Amino acid sequence: MAGIFSFSAVVNLHAETVSETTLKIGAVVDLLGPNATQGRLNLKGMEDYFHYMNETTSGISDHRFSLCVIDGGATPSDALKDVEKFCNSEKAPISAVFRTAISEKIKTIFLNHKIPHIDAPDCQKLLRPPDSYTYLPFGSATLNCYAILQYIEMIHVGPAPPKVGILSTDDACGKSIHAPSRAYASKHPIEIVAVEQFKPGTRDLKPAMLKFKDMGAEYIFMQCTGLDAVTALQSADRIHYNIPFFCTWNVVDADFLNAGKKLIGRRTNVSFPGCLPGDENPGINLIKILMDRYKSVSTFHTAYWEGVSIAAVMARALQRAHETLGKIDSETAGLALETFQSEDFGGLIPDITYTDTNHRASFVTRIARANKNGTFMPLTNFWNPKTEKVTILP
Repeated sequence: MAGIFSFSAVVNLHAETVSETTLKIGAVVDLLGPNATQGRLNLKGMEDYFHYMNETTSGISDHRFSLCVIDGGATPSDALKDVEKFCNSEKAPISAVFRTAISEKIKTIFLNHKIPHIDAPDCQKLLRPPDSYTYLPFGSATLNCYAILQYIEMIHVGPAPPKVGILSTDDACGKSIHAPSRAYASKHPIEIVAVEQFKPGTRDLKPAMLKFKDMGAEYIFMQCTGLDAVTALQSADRIHYNIPFFCTWNVVDADFLNAGKKLIGRRTNVSFPGCLPGDENPGINLIKILMDRYKSVSTFHTAYWEGVSIAAVMARALQRAHETLGKIDSETAGLALETFQSEDFGGLIPDITYTDTNHRASFVTRIARANKNGTFMPLTNFWNPKTEKVTILP
């Protein structure tokens, strides 16, 4: 197993001996707090991928992967202190950041230490200047907004434009869907009837649902945590408001699927930029191999897929740094990422392109429906909603 260094708030899991021939890779993962379920699945995906690489390959120039984990779900002061300690002591060439409420402050620390990092949150704010060391692996909030609204536009029936309500938490990531949605609607026959915000953990969203219903919203696009999404569905049911809900894929997390089984029905749809069971490609085959080999998860989880995918991106960057630049450090890892031109990951994720001015990876996704048994059914092909029209599957 990839070794995990224990910082002040991190449990030491499956540690292995670290030597001079070890490639240290950082990961800021929420192991405590409201995103802990998702974070632990992210971590399992990363662990399994690096474990597999260590067991089945000679590594990179005979260097093995070792994972250094910082708990981003600890208290903000402890998490930031641990990230700073990690950057000062471990000299890792690359890191990952998963869904932590302090992503922007962590970004600043990595910037100061000039360490490239792959940020799972799709918040546009993370790419505001200076963003030279921040890389998004699956596009951005704009991608999800354009894809979801274009899909709504295509499935809508009737002469009037579809009416959409936007529901989000009152924080940076929640608000990240507001401006792109308004921008898309301003150029297409879509009416955004209301934008409602709430504090994470709000127990009753009935007032927001009543407003959407009164305004005639026929679809709701939400950006929040999985448990907040469950509250939204419960609140809609209380007022007999049965309309389709759309969200970014990370909303439909393990907490949502566990707590919302009886609520999901056929109304919860996601923008999802990755492979799914039923696909026929090397990406989903890799997921199956890891699941069978390590048994960290018994069913497909998007969070597990996310951990595997980001680990694959980081490993590819380090391999490219070794091959093209002759050494592996934070400088060459960043330069290697910027050599990615339609970099193929076997369908695990859309092909990635990074440049020195664009770290958004891709602008490709698909729409899938979440089912109450935890599976996902593709509703469209993959497409670029800026340059293509969506193809809806029969």
